[in-house]
Amino acid sequence: MANIVLIHGAYQGGWIWQPVAQILRREGNNVFTPTLDGCAERSHQVRNGITTETHGDEIANLLFYEDIKDAVLVGTSYGGMVMAKAAELARHRVERLVFADALALMDGERIADFVKRETAINTDLTSGPPRHDVVNRLFKDLGEPTKSWAIERYTMQPIACMENPVELKEFWSLPWKASVVYCSESINPPKSHQERAARTLGAKWHEIQTGHYPMLSEPDALAQIIMDEG
Repeated sequence: MANIVLIHGAYQGGWIWQPVAQILRREGNNVFTPTLDGCAERSHQVRNGITTETHGDEIANLLFYEDIKDAVLVGTSYGGMVMAKAAELARHRVERLVFADALALMDGERIADFVKRETAINTDLTSGPPRHDVVNRLFKDLGEPTKSWAIERYTMQPIACMENPVELKEFWSLPWKASVVYCSESINPPKSHQERAARTLGAKWHEIQTGHYPMLSEPDALAQIIMDEG
């Protein structure tokens, strides 16, 4: 049995991990699917001051308060950045990291350095795509009824998470057991970005022929990679 924490990406919540979490739990694993501050069912709490670093602190605190040891952290998309910060803060509780088509920024880098979000709508507190872009781009590769289910649940992201540079002073200099999952039909984050992460971490490389939401399109394949002890 493993202790697995699944960390969602931008415009999502813990809900996006439901299919994968069900598979992992059937195999006897202890699975957590937290929703980050200001996202999904917590979007009514959005405010100034929510950053990648505060999100990382949330996950680190989850590991402490639930007394999770030897954790397998899984981050997708923006969640890769959160995972890195959480691991930096709670390294003694982390056994393995899985970057699932995830952003893996170096200290001081921004999402915009690697991902162009031409249709983003920004407010003082949030950032995200208009609904037509969610329908026609973000979730366009998903089949029904999963596509409609996901579209109903997307929410805007706290803006500082999308625009501020990340603060990772120690993460990349520490030894980690890691896997990088590249989704070959996904445009962002770019393959070169994910290859850099795998190379820097000495991580195990996996490829799934699917789009950016493997937890919805290929949950069995992703679950097997997560359970791989490397």
